[in-house]
Amino acid sequence: MSTPLITTRSSPGVLRRASASGTPGAPPARGAWARRAPLLPALIFMIVVTQLPFVGTLVISFMRWNALDPADRGFGGLSNYRNAITDPSLRSAILTTVLLTATVVLVSLLLGLGLALLLDRRFFGRGVVRTMLITPFLVVPVASALLWKHAIYNATYGLLNGGLTWLWSIFGSSHAPQPDWLSNVPLISVEASLVWQWTPFMMLILLAGLQSRPSDVVEAARVDGASTWQVFRYLTFPHLRRYLELAALLGSIYVVQNFDAVFTITSGGLGTANLPYAVYQTFYEGHDYGQASAEGVIVVLCSIAIATLALRTVSSLFREESL
Repeated sequence: MSTPLITTRSSPGVLRRASASGTPGAPPARGAWARRAPLLPALIFMIVVTQLPFVGTLVISFMRWNALDPADRGFGGLSNYRNAITDPSLRSAILTTVLLTATVVLVSLLLGLGLALLLDRRFFGRGVVRTMLITPFLVVPVASALLWKHAIYNATYGLLNGGLTWLWSIFGSSHAPQPDWLSNVPLISVEASLVWQWTPFMMLILLAGLQSRPSDVVEAARVDGASTWQVFRYLTFPHLRRYLELAALLGSIYVVQNFDAVFTITSGGLGTANLPYAVYQTFYEGHDYGQASAEGVIVVLCSIAIATLALRTVSSLFREESL
């Protein structure tokens, strides 16, 4: 009679041990939390630094808050967003942002593709050339903008006008044109500096795609008599499609938020003010905190839309690589 009692009393203990250990192959709950605990400080820091300021910005975007009129402060509803949408200067800034981003990304992609195809070949000094081509991406954005503004675009001692003077002297003329690049082509001047900075980024992504290309398929195509253009058109380019999309989307995320080049080179004048600079003008020059917050939320939403496409492209790229 004692045996059933022992079995009955020991069964809950067995069940407790079984439930604590869980199913075979599944980690205990305490062990899972022990592994996640070191990540909590980083998660809390990220929430405090990024999410709480955004929540504050979102709240302020629904308020009437202008430092020049402190008496008129309160809940304004969607008035700031209506003003942002109907503001001609903001619409112009959106158009400039789209034009600036599209031009920089497309030109950087084409140049990056050409450089990636060059570096995919073996030649003497390839490592040195690759390091030199990556260098523009490592330069601080403000330093890069200052370099282009003073060392290249300056009408008196800039590299471009100095090159024009040297070319005209070869043909025996001492009256070389000395255009003011920042006044004549301000938006192109900003775009050129950004293209110089972001081409190495595109090159690195596309070079990684080229080096993941199966070499045996390319060698078989060459053996079958395919030309270099046919190999690029039917093998290389389809393989690089996902990498081109990834590079374009990531580049768009960064370029659409660019502020350094516009502020440093042209100070937003002559039709070069983009969305981030328009937010800066509204906040620091107009002192309209509610309106600036609404414009900032619009910029964030545009960036999130592009980032969502980028994440989908990355996930699909990883799925293809794992097959």
